Amino acid sequence: MRFNSLAFRLFATSTIWTLVVLPLAGLIIYSLYREDVQVSFDGQLKKLVTAIAIDSISEATDRPVPPTNRYEPLFEVTHSGWYWQLKPLDDPSLPTLVSASLATAKLPSPAERKFPTDVTGTRWMNVTGPNDEPTRIVELVDTLGHDPNQPRYSIIVAGPLDWLDALISNFRYRLSIALALAGLGLVAVTLFQVRFGLLPLKRVENGLSAIRSGKAERLEGELPAEIAPLQVELNALIQSNQDVVDRARTQVGNLAHALKTPLAVIINETRDEDSSVARKVVEQAGVMRDSITLYLDRARMAARVGAIGRVTSVAEVTAPLVRALERINRDRGIAIEEVISGKPQFQGERQDLEEMLGNLLDNACKWAKSRVYLTVNEAHHPGKTADDGMIEIVVEDDGPGLTDAQRQRLGKRGLRLDESKPGSGLGLSIVTDLVQLYRGSLNLSASQYGGLKATLKLPRA
Repeated sequence: MRFNSLAFRLFATSTIWTLVVLPLAGLIIYSLYREDVQVSFDGQLKKLVTAIAIDSISEATDRPVPPTNRYEPLFEVTHSGWYWQLKPLDDPSLPTLVSASLATAKLPSPAERKFPTDVTGTRWMNVTGPNDEPTRIVELVDTLGHDPNQPRYSIIVAGPLDWLDALISNFRYRLSIALALAGLGLVAVTLFQVRFGLLPLKRVENGLSAIRSGKAERLEGELPAEIAPLQVELNALIQSNQDVVDRARTQVGNLAHALKTPLAVIINETRDEDSSVARKVVEQAGVMRDSITLYLDRARMAARVGAIGRVTSVAEVTAPLVRALERINRDRGIAIEEVISGKPQFQGERQDLEEMLGNLLDNACKWAKSRVYLTVNEAHHPGKTADDGMIEIVVEDDGPGLTDAQRQRLGKRGLRLDESKPGSGLGLSIVTDLVQLYRGSLNLSASQYGGLKATLKLPRA
């Protein structure tokens, strides 16, 4: 999944949303649970302190009595964290009653420390217990028999906060695991949804690749309703491109026929005339014929290059060329050594590749002493992304070679460096035109074998 892709954008936004929402949801759930547990814990403390108050001082007696009902068994376990205490507030000489769990310890009174009451007249305070444990205290202040003329007593019940914290901590741990698993599940489902949802686009990519490679002529298959119009428009574009190419080829052929025939008649009619005007007409008619041939060839090449789905196997082109040139140069003993790596495919017309390779190999055979070397591979140089997706064809010979100045002059139309060799001087010019049309490159340099090295780079299918 690449950074700049629809799949990454969809996956990243969904993942970020999951990472933001789940922790917020977990925080809200944790806060609500903590609040509920705290309310439940406080409710239990208040229920105990109310029960002890009713059991100990509600009767009209001269002093409080220990509660007869064991509302919490841990009241009887020393330093268990659960305690009760009845303490006189108005007469310090009166005894203070405590639970067995407090032993000899005493609990502070929130009333004596001036803590305010809540709406029910209850006071709350967090303190350190007899065993140095965090403890929450609830206190009721009442009189014997609820008589306002009787002395006041502080009825206290305390419970361990570490029990509350352990309960909340355990819930937080389980909630974190559950949310983490839910998050991983959502991310996995999102990844599946993105892959599944964008799968038709992969089919479109493969279909277009098949069209470019010549394996198909149209984008076939049933696509989702959202991108079905794209399929229709692409097929229409491909058909329109093919129609343009066909019309261009037809018009080029018609123009060639319309111009070459009259020129041939003019040349034939004036060739037998022995006058300066006739010779000038023949000369200029020949120039016109060559110009027409040149520009019609360029038009044909441009039309072929613009076509979609033209793919040529390099090996199928080089094999017959090598055999033909070795037979032609058999008397000179010229041998062509051919090395092709893999099965490279040229993105273009077969006849254009034959034109380019034929000219380069023919030039190499003309100047070679005994050997011509043909190497074909896929161009790839680290750090040079422009070379990716190209075929590199190298033609070398062991001939005399050329100087830098001579190599710079090569490729000009009609230029021949040595008139002793047969040819018209158009070969490299044709190669250069074709290379430019295919957006490739042609580089001439010195060969390691002593002659000329021509490096041709063309688009790979």
